[in-house]
Amino acid sequence: MKNFLVKTIANAGALAVAVWLLDKITLTGGSTGEKTLTLIVVALVFGLVNMVVKPIVQVLTFPLFILTLGLFTLVVNALMLLLTSWVADKLDLSFHVDGFWTAVLGGLIVSIVSWALNAFLPDGD
Repeated sequence: MKNFLVKTIANAGALAVAVWLLDKITLTGGSTGEKTLTLIVVALVFGLVNMVVKPIVQVLTFPLFILTLGLFTLVVNALMLLLTSWVADKLDLSFHVDGFWTAVLGGLIVSIVSWALNAFLPDGD
């Protein structure tokens, strides 16, 4: 449970950095508290998307991973971020990713920041 919370906080922080760096990834809302809560919920959605959908997509696109020497990971991460944006829209959350190339760059930012935060945050193990 502690590991799940740490990963959710890391994802929320990584998404916040992506929102801060990229103009086309937006998080609208009133107060800072509302934005923080929205980021945490979006991080939960992002975690669920990565836990459920991403492995299926990776298996189906395995030949492309091999062919591109792993660079197709950027496309898969972008698709997961776009799917998260779509789910957030359906849940009436104020998080939106505008466009595929923004999602590619956002996915790269989220991956790097999440990796760095997970390296420094305590593990549940």
